[in-house]
Amino acid sequence: MSITVNGIDELKKLAGSDLGTSEWIEVTQERINTFADATGDHQWIHVDPEKAAEGPFGAPIAHGYLTLSLFIPLFTELLDVQGVTTKVNYGLNKVRFPSPVKVGSKIRLVGRLAGVEDVPGGVQITVDGTIEIEGAPKPAAVLQSLSRFYA
Repeated sequence: MSITVNGIDELKKLAGSDLGTSEWIEVTQERINTFADATGDHQWIHVDPEKAAEGPFGAPIAHGYLTLSLFIPLFTELLDVQGVTTKVNYGLNKVRFPSPVKVGSKIRLVGRLAGVEDVPGGVQITVDGTIEIEGAPKPAAVLQSLSRFYA
């Protein structure tokens, strides 16, 4: 269930609001391999299923930065900002990876719009996000993301 706002004034009214929860997406070996190819990070714990099965997690795991990158498609399920000219990622305040994402796991995002502040030509939003792993006691990632929206 996505929240849609039209313009910066409507976005400001959401400050402090829970944004809800995205749908689950599966983290497949194919996605992990594609990320490895894109980044050049072919560590065996990610891309060698046989060796990883004997490793510390019993299966291949997603790269932490792959999990982090999935924040964007998951976040777009939660909040749709219309009536702006430009949307950009500005950065991150904090990221932690409490639990690895094993191949075949499903993840989703729980988000909260922690703040909205004026910047020249627009606003900067701060989103508190938790990327959960289906059935796991600890999340895959806990982060605070910064994005900018320009009028």
